[in-house]
Amino acid sequence: MAQIIKFPAQASKLGFKRVKKRKTERDRDQLDLFPQPRAQILNFESGLSPFEQALMLDERGDLRSAGLYTRAIEEGDCVADAYCNLGIIESKNGNTVKAFDCFSTSLKHDERHSEAHYNLGNLYFEVNDFRLAQLHYELAGHVDPSFANAYFNLALVQAINNDFEAAVTALGKYRELVPEEEGRIAEELLDNLRKSLATAKSRAS
Repeated sequence: MAQIIKFPAQASKLGFKRVKKRKTERDRDQLDLFPQPRAQILNFESGLSPFEQALMLDERGDLRSAGLYTRAIEEGDCVADAYCNLGIIESKNGNTVKAFDCFSTSLKHDERHSEAHYNLGNLYFEVNDFRLAQLHYELAGHVDPSFANAYFNLALVQAINNDFEAAVTALGKYRELVPEEEGRIAEELLDNLRKSLATAKSRAS
């Protein structure tokens, strides 16, 4: 069946997602309704863990972050998170095989790591393996139902596979989770998906 959907120009795949904070088992299993205030550390990098130092440098675009993520892994500091963020760096450097390995290893340490599933989905998307891309986007959304980007990219994959009804549902979830301004990007795509769904149904009848 020929692909009949026309994507708007803005409807490109959303990019990789870095782990922004250290995660504990408690963070993954339940929502903390009374989070503890975190002290702000001002330029006292010696007081930070290897993962925290790596994340600080990574967010500044400092290439030394890769070495600190590796150190964090060696010291057992947020291993799954460190592998996940290191995978993004490897991907940006064009090292796709190493990126696959990092994200996969992250999942070996934490099979419910939503960012690793999402980023692995992005890699599969880039190599046109839409079946596995869809699987990992679905897993990311299952582990973290508030992961908006996972639903957006899932909708794109489902639309590419001509599963327009599922794509409309996924994109609807994305719109519910993002601010109105970001949701506008999805509006034209949703309209096109609904038209494609209607066309597909009319051809089937």
